[in-house]
Amino acid sequence: MIPENNKFYVAYRLQFFAKEGPGGEKTEEATTKKLDDARKEGQVARSQELITAAGLLALFLVVKTFAGYMASGFLDSFSESYKEIETLAKEEITYQIGSKLLNQMGITILQICFPVFIAGVLVAFVVNIFQVKWKITGKPLQPKFNKINPLSGFKKMLSMDKVMELVKSIIKVGIIIYIVYDALKDQLGNLYLLYEMGNLDAIIVFIGDIVLDLGIKISVLFLIVGFADFIYQKLKFKKDMRMTKQEIKDEYKQQEGDPQVKSKIKQKMRQASQRRMMQRLPEADVVITNPTHFACALKYDKEVSDAPILIAKGADLLAAKIKEVAKENKIPIVENKPLARMLYYNVDIESEVPQELYQMVAEVLAYVYSLKT
Repeated sequence: MIPENNKFYVAYRLQFFAKEGPGGEKTEEATTKKLDDARKEGQVARSQELITAAGLLALFLVVKTFAGYMASGFLDSFSESYKEIETLAKEEITYQIGSKLLNQMGITILQICFPVFIAGVLVAFVVNIFQVKWKITGKPLQPKFNKINPLSGFKKMLSMDKVMELVKSIIKVGIIIYIVYDALKDQLGNLYLLYEMGNLDAIIVFIGDIVLDLGIKISVLFLIVGFADFIYQKLKFKKDMRMTKQEIKDEYKQQEGDPQVKSKIKQKMRQASQRRMMQRLPEADVVITNPTHFACALKYDKEVSDAPILIAKGADLLAAKIKEVAKENKIPIVENKPLARMLYYNVDIESEVPQELYQMVAEVLAYVYSLKT
């Protein structure tokens, strides 16, 4: 704070007022690498509400479908168990006999409820695959000590996620109250007359139908809420995964390498290649020039290759250096503008001259050999 003429000026940094901190605002869509890394960590857009609603709906539909089978199975099981108890009552009941009887009853109940269990597992599996596709990772199971940080836990209590959870809970409670009221208001007369029904089976069937219908209606509406929550989770995940421009630049550097470092590496490689090239230059039979812009050195050894080999080439300053070394080593320098240009642009160092240039190169070599004789 700086006083000046009875006025105070406050010095501050604008970066602290940025929405997402010093890195800038996260305005860029997440890259494929970041999404892949997040998926490996178990961070995906997934709605638990959708899984729960689909499981509930499957449960009530399966129970409604297999109600007759399950009811008769339970009655038969209880009947058999009571007969066993009645028979055993005439004898001394030991711990082993009682344990065996309970095990038999438990196995029978599990067999009867097996369709419900299978339906629940399959629905949960299918809904999870629908939301996050198929990828197994154990990262979410690893302990993370930052999750037990009291400060971060307090922040989560006041986060938007908790507000959404509260809204969803209020909506679900409202749905249940409305559906129960709407379904029972038409059945109140029959419910008051239950005591007049002499048949217990009819009472059970009547109440069971009401409960199953209520469950199916509630599950369908919960399913709608679950789909809405899934869309919200997708949008939220997409927003949370956004990156700043600086983060994208840093990621690119990590993947592709620092451009400055890569440039230096390429420069070092070019320098090493030029050194090797200049070391071989004295072996050349001829240097073909432009004459000022390009210089290409050829060597022909019929015992080594079928065609002449380009052992050095360069432009401008490097071309001048090649001609200088050629003069020092008394290598013939031949001016042929078209051939020098074609060799420079179309032939790599340590590569044979292509067949299309055989005739032109042969004429130059013949001229060079004639000078030596």
